[in-house]
Amino acid sequence: MAKKSIKVVVEGGNVKPGPPLAPTLSQLGLNVGEVVKKINEATSQFKGMTVPVTLDVDTDTKKYEVSVGVPTTTSLLVKKAGASGPSGDPEHKKIGNISMDDVIEVAISKKPSLTAKELKGAVKTILGTAKSIGLTVDNKDPKLLVREVEEGKYDDKIKEMEEKWSSG
Repeated sequence: MAKKSIKVVVEGGNVKPGPPLAPTLSQLGLNVGEVVKKINEATSQFKGMTVPVTLDVDTDTKKYEVSVGVPTTTSLLVKKAGASGPSGDPEHKKIGNISMDDVIEVAISKKPSLTAKELKGAVKTILGTAKSIGLTVDNKDPKLLVREVEEGKYDDKIKEMEEKWSSG
């Protein structure tokens, strides 16, 4: 039984049956249209976001499995802000404002790919990304909020969500 894994990064719910995916799929003898349809169904909840997808193919039976990863932190934050994309000039051009609850939600959803051991550390990481793409959080500079998190200002809110983080 020969297995092959194909890893691609796609726009959720909007994969087209062309390169780079099509040539690889046809070499493996798979129905390109069918696979693309399955990937689009599996990623539909991430419409407009960049999301990693792994295709595990049994090259003998032509059976395959689609696994969807978590979208990038930038994609999740941009979506929360309802913006079209990150700012090219985050110091001078802001793309939107999100809440601290949004930051905590993104931190929890990104847990598998973060190095932070605790939710507090993960929140600071997400705040750093928010700053780098031109977002404000609760109408403040995320850098200021990192300091407030370190000072314990958000400890109660973070403790409330700690259970979700631990079970995630």
